[in-house]
Amino acid sequence: MRFLEAMAARSNGGGTMAGCMLFMGGMSSSGSSQQHCILAIDDEETFLAFLTEVLECYGYRVITASSGDEAIQIYEERWREIDMVLLDFLLPPLTGKFVFDELQRVNPDVRVVLVTGYEKPVPFAMFQKGLLGSLKKPCSLGDLVQKVEDVIDTPAVSPTSPSAA
Repeated sequence: MRFLEAMAARSNGGGTMAGCMLFMGGMSSSGSSQQHCILAIDDEETFLAFLTEVLECYGYRVITASSGDEAIQIYEERWREIDMVLLDFLLPPLTGKFVFDELQRVNPDVRVVLVTGYEKPVPFAMFQKGLLGSLKKPCSLGDLVQKVEDVIDTPAVSPTSPSAA
């Protein structure tokens, strides 16, 4: 199911539990991801709220930021508790590349996945610097959850550390 399709279905279905059951095909969360925290950054409030609800249904703690500046401030204050970041590429007046660089300044081992509707290819330099993936909006819920699980399970190693060679 695509995000927008699920969003439309959720808006007709009511509360969070109904939304969780829709997102998860009627199954409850296993609870195995409850200890993990995700910083979700997007300037589209509706999409950010949807992302939050989906990830919480799967047991993740979610911190949100609706601008690049807000995201940088939150990450500077709380980076030790954040396991990964979902980052939009266009966050006017900033770009996802700038925000990514700032997050890496705070923590070179930050785990970041771009989730964006940006039409151009993700800059290769971001992958060279440690970007762990990208998802194109709209993406399937399965792709989102799989990417989050894969990234959280990936050992944190900065691209400049000796063990990354």
